[in-house]
Amino acid sequence: MSPPNVSGVRPSRAIEGGRITIEGAGFPVDEPQLPEVRVGDARARVVYASSTRLGVLVPFGLEGGRASIHVDGQNAFVDVAAPFATGLHQVDNPVFDRDENLYVTYSGTRGQQVPVSIFRVRPNGTREAFCTGLVNPTSMAFGPDGNLYVSSRFEGAVYRVDRDGRVEPFATDLGVPCGLAFDRDGRLLVGDRSGTIFRVDPGGQATMLASVPSSVAAFHLAFGPDGALYVTAPTLSPYDSVFRVDGDGSVTIRYTGFGRPQGITFGPGGELFVVEALAGASGIYRLPHTGPPELVLAGPGLVGLAFGAESVIVCSNETAYRLRLPSM
Repeated sequence: MSPPNVSGVRPSRAIEGGRITIEGAGFPVDEPQLPEVRVGDARARVVYASSTRLGVLVPFGLEGGRASIHVDGQNAFVDVAAPFATGLHQVDNPVFDRDENLYVTYSGTRGQQVPVSIFRVRPNGTREAFCTGLVNPTSMAFGPDGNLYVSSRFEGAVYRVDRDGRVEPFATDLGVPCGLAFDRDGRLLVGDRSGTIFRVDPGGQATMLASVPSSVAAFHLAFGPDGALYVTAPTLSPYDSVFRVDGDGSVTIRYTGFGRPQGITFGPGGELFVVEALAGASGIYRLPHTGPPELVLAGPGLVGLAFGAESVIVCSNETAYRLRLPSM
């Protein structure tokens, strides 16, 4: 019998627990035991096997960086994102400031008062308390004034946080506000879980811009290079949409087919990235202008991502993972 041949790995990036597919030919699946697969020095669990494909879970505890994959003497590689910050409760994208500091939340259960609402993580990985007193901090966005804006889904409000972590109310009566994004004119867009997209002027006055289906979880917002607002809103439907909202409030569907889409953002090249949270297919997808989405990073339970100048961060509820750029 000819030895197996490994031709590639899909996707080529993952976090611990992520499911990747090793492609090739001649994998010995008719033997009493499945082929042994190792990622780095750790044995990986094989969850699917055929003569041309092996589905495996990336082991926990690996160091970040390029890891070798061994299958019966054949080698391939996968880029593994390393844990960067832990002990979080993240429910949307983290955000970077201009100095490449990362901001992450401890959102907590409904109405929970937590010791620290938002942490700041320095580029070297040092984590420090940034602000306190916010109940259920949900989504974050930096405004044109350099301040951090944070939604509280419990209080129905958006707060402004200055560079020293001082908090003040900015806008209220916003329903269950989740996703935040600033448009080119410096106006804040807020996604209410009931389905309303609010536009808030610099004085904190909110008006309704558009309406999309209500969500069972957080709304997630991002402005594209075309100036339009893109929205994900997970529902109980087996397939959810990515919506595109023009400046006049007209809504179109950009793509339908994700299950429980979460965080959404645009990469440095203007490409749209969406977090897919459906079990068994979870990870980060690139959504091209034409054609189907491409899985670019595998990982369970992801909720958000953010691109910095030197790295990309992907977040589960509890952990932020880092990959160095260029990567995705």
